[in-house]
Amino acid sequence: MTKLTKAQTMVQAIADDIVHGRLAPGVALDETALAAAYGVSRTPTREALRQLEAIGLVEARARRGAVVADVTGRQLDEMFDVMAEIEAWCARWCAVRMTAAERRHLQEIHEASGAFVADGDRASYIEANNQFHEAIYKGAHNAFLADMALSVRKRVQPFRRAQFETLGRLAKSHFEHGRVTLAIQRGDAEGAARDMRSHIVIVRDQVDVVTRTPEARRVKL
Repeated sequence: MTKLTKAQTMVQAIADDIVHGRLAPGVALDETALAAAYGVSRTPTREALRQLEAIGLVEARARRGAVVADVTGRQLDEMFDVMAEIEAWCARWCAVRMTAAERRHLQEIHEASGAFVADGDRASYIEANNQFHEAIYKGAHNAFLADMALSVRKRVQPFRRAQFETLGRLAKSHFEHGRVTLAIQRGDAEGAARDMRSHIVIVRDQVDVVTRTPEARRVKL
């Protein structure tokens, strides 16, 4: 497992609270209060807020400092629409451009992630999931497209991570990856693109299942 820095740990924790609605849009994120809550200095706290601002979950406002941004369903739809098309292009080109070694590596990642599904190891599966998608970005052999994919993925990552909280999602995600992997191994460019696009559409739907749960509560800082 990749060890997170203090700032990265804070980013994940605060992002999860925002995604689940426990931190409402407009809530002020006070540096001092956050630093005390997480037992860190203000330096990693500032870095965490900068990272959250970079992915659109936090806004810097005059005289109010950092506040929780209002990410609407429409904005999420637009981001996932773009993500679906970018990743579909990556998968399409992987089917015709991946080297034999890259295909083996993709298959190995997919098979290893199956063990995490069997163990119910969500954290390890999420890391393997990131490796799977990044292998597809790289395998498309288009650096500009890969940079775009990583940029958009970083923006939606807190929402993509939340999907794995839904019942049975690990197994379903692994199955969807299997379809993409098989299409790529067969050199089926259109099938790979179709299956990847379908996968991202399903991810978007699962985000709503998690983020619209009635038990979501507000956290005051």
